[in-house]
Amino acid sequence: MASGTARSLVLWCRDWPVVAAGAAAGAAPSDQVAVVHAGRVVACSAAAQAEGVAPGLRRREAQARCPALELVAHDPARDARAFEPVLLAVEALTPRVEVLAPGEAAFPARGAARYHGGEAVLAAKVAMAVDGVLGGRGHCQVGIADGVFAAGLAARVGLAVGDRDRGQAEDRAQAQGLAQAPATARHSVVIPPGGSSGFLAAFPVGTLGRPALADLLVRLGLGTLGDLAAQPRATLAARFGPEGIRAHRLASGLDERPRAARRPPPELAVVAELDPPADRVDVAAFAAKALADELAERLDHLGLACTSLRIEGETEHGESLTRRWRLPDEGSRVAAMVERVRWQLDGWLSGAAANRSDASGGLIRLLLAPEQVAPDQGRQLGFWGERSAASRRAARGLARVQGLLGADAVRTATLRGGRSPADQVAFGSDAATPTAATPTAAAPAAPTAPTAPAAPWPGRLRAPSPAIVHPEPLPAEVLDGGGAPVTVSGRGLLSAPPASLHPRGVTRGTASDSATTATATPARITAWAGPWPVDERWWDPKAHRRVARLQVLTSEGVAHLLKLNGGRWWIEATYD
Repeated sequence: MASGTARSLVLWCRDWPVVAAGAAAGAAPSDQVAVVHAGRVVACSAAAQAEGVAPGLRRREAQARCPALELVAHDPARDARAFEPVLLAVEALTPRVEVLAPGEAAFPARGAARYHGGEAVLAAKVAMAVDGVLGGRGHCQVGIADGVFAAGLAARVGLAVGDRDRGQAEDRAQAQGLAQAPATARHSVVIPPGGSSGFLAAFPVGTLGRPALADLLVRLGLGTLGDLAAQPRATLAARFGPEGIRAHRLASGLDERPRAARRPPPELAVVAELDPPADRVDVAAFAAKALADELAERLDHLGLACTSLRIEGETEHGESLTRRWRLPDEGSRVAAMVERVRWQLDGWLSGAAANRSDASGGLIRLLLAPEQVAPDQGRQLGFWGERSAASRRAARGLARVQGLLGADAVRTATLRGGRSPADQVAFGSDAATPTAATPTAAAPAAPTAPTAPAAPWPGRLRAPSPAIVHPEPLPAEVLDGGGAPVTVSGRGLLSAPPASLHPRGVTRGTASDSATTATATPARITAWAGPWPVDERWWDPKAHRRVARLQVLTSEGVAHLLKLNGGRWWIEATYD
């Protein structure tokens, strides 16, 4: 087994938002359901998938593919509330169940596997217990591997356990009275100890959950987790910082953080006594917000970040309730804590689990405690050490618009590595926490070339950057003084000095019509600089690209960035 990892079991319910909405996940024609958020499909039933509907599609495109599609609004609180009975069924088999997200949970597998007779039998029991709660509305897939990340991917693979392991699981399960073990075992994947790195090698780097980092890794030639794991960790740390270390650990089959992470001191727990007892979610959530603010302030004072939160409640009849939630790394940690506490209170007080025998009456005590903490990477503060009022107002305004239009409707621009102006800017939906630049934009060297020059991104244009980057480059013609097209030789030399620019393929020597904008008017070139040839990804025949860029200034006083690609000139950007 890899150092710093522990055997973990992850249970994953496919298309959980559909199941939580009460729609059947079977293949019946009448069960064509899709859950939408911000105009896009978040999850869809198997019947809808058979008609061509898939997560990520726009609402109109999904309805065009499946006219009988029933649309349901996305509700994370509903998903978390419906997941509580599943967690109660799993807790009957093992303690310390941690919720990764609504529809997905994990727990240590070593002790539970020894008690139940092996990992394959444990996986079969968990799948059977969850399927019994779902009652045919959905199915549970189970993965066991070294670490939560590998186990989660194993659960999503959905393949069967090996024939030998499945046969042993069925024999042991039947001996213990599990009549349906052969069916449930087919929803389980058990990765042998020490085999997580080999299992992960073929997965794309997009499975790391960092789109910006994955996009840059692909452009650097690291398309799979196996390629990433083969790189020296020190090189990735120098190039990407903590993100590179995290990505290398996950790609190598290790836990996201070492097992020897510091344990939180007991004084970090915050408690609130509720008098009178709170039997409504909004009343308990109001107290939880104050607790989350107090806990976040204590963690900030110590330079720590909470990665796993334990929520405890006590009812007026003496029942004790406990649940653990995994917190995301990005976004506001206070908002993440409040959101998950509210989800859990909703499940305790108003969900299907509220009618269980050990949860009667209102809550009289609520406790929040960090189960796991890690050093906080912090943020860049203002000159006097605090966030400016303008940045706080901008964050609140973006969050308000995000709440009205959806998280994907508000996007912010961030800088990243790249050679062309279009490659150096990426748009993301993390509008509540705008940033100026990512650390990847000023890294010293690429991970695939430890002996690369010190300057980052050879061939990248120097400052100043163009103000207008055209979404689609505009076709153009660059002519010399005799009216012949200007070309660039293999040695990066111009065939002749450029004399005129004809944007958008305007016929040379003619004026543009009224439907053509000013940028489409032929203009005389008064000054130029370049060319700068770039030979990108020469080692990859499919992605190989040779580009030559040229800066020109026209007689109208407008400066353009041109590129020659495939024998044609294009206006890539315009300087303001």
